[in-house]
Amino acid sequence: MKKNFVWFDGKFIPLEAARVPLLNHSLHYGSAAFEGIRCYDTPDGPAIFRLKTHVDRLFHSAEVLGMKIPYSRETVIEATKGLIKKNGLPECYIRPIIFYGDKMGLSPVGAPINFAIAVWPWGKYLGHDKVSAHIAKFIRLHHRSGVMSAKISGYYFNSILASLDATKNKADEALLLDDRGCIAEGPGENIFFVRGKTLFTPKKGSILPGITRDSIIKIAKDLDYKVVEKDIRPSELAKYDEAFFTGTAAEVTTIGKINRAVFSKKSKISAELSKTYLDAVHGKIKKYQPWLDYIK
Repeated sequence: MKKNFVWFDGKFIPLEAARVPLLNHSLHYGSAAFEGIRCYDTPDGPAIFRLKTHVDRLFHSAEVLGMKIPYSRETVIEATKGLIKKNGLPECYIRPIIFYGDKMGLSPVGAPINFAIAVWPWGKYLGHDKVSAHIAKFIRLHHRSGVMSAKISGYYFNSILASLDATKNKADEALLLDDRGCIAEGPGENIFFVRGKTLFTPKKGSILPGITRDSIIKIAKDLDYKVVEKDIRPSELAKYDEAFFTGTAAEVTTIGKINRAVFSKKSKISAELSKTYLDAVHGKIKKYQPWLDYIK
């Protein structure tokens, strides 16, 4: 049986050998920084999408938590590439995580720092061409509750509650509002709406400004669509033609309905953006080649 390898504290080891203490600070208090990254098969071999941007955000998130990372960005980039090569994966999802180790008590000062990277094959997260969304009874974390540009594991209790609420209401995914009643994002995705040839997306503030979101904004502008970042209220949903989620795991996922608001069955612009995005990540569009880090 083929072994799965992970990179753990500077070494490649079998997955089953990667263990952490029960009294792990991050397990008990959510004090970990992590990323979700994808590697895609291309005509020139496996390539990681926007790896440097993801690693920069990972370091930013760790710094928010007061962590002193014992590795350089270049070391992390090379470790990621080496891990994919060692596992022999043409395509995979990549999960780097930096976490505080064996220490109890809320203050992490003095706790050891652990750094791990895991990779595995993982298809499109939501799994459908068109999904339903339910507006959760829980709001997105207030923008002053943390540093919203950081991807910190403890924040995701909010996403878990929203996801459970969506399942209870027989929806594929949740949608969270901010503290003012405006649409924020999904539990693990940003959201866009389409009217005519204009895309609308919630402003930064309560959202994690996603790297896929940023990529779609660039692609949309290259395709001559206008992009507007603005407050969007649930009462306005009926005026939009299309809606879609974006995220590393979800990629570009069309939304068929949100609560009782139903969007166009054709979803032409969403489909065009999805196709262009997938062509870009698979190395088929020269303009977007700088987004790809190839594994040689």
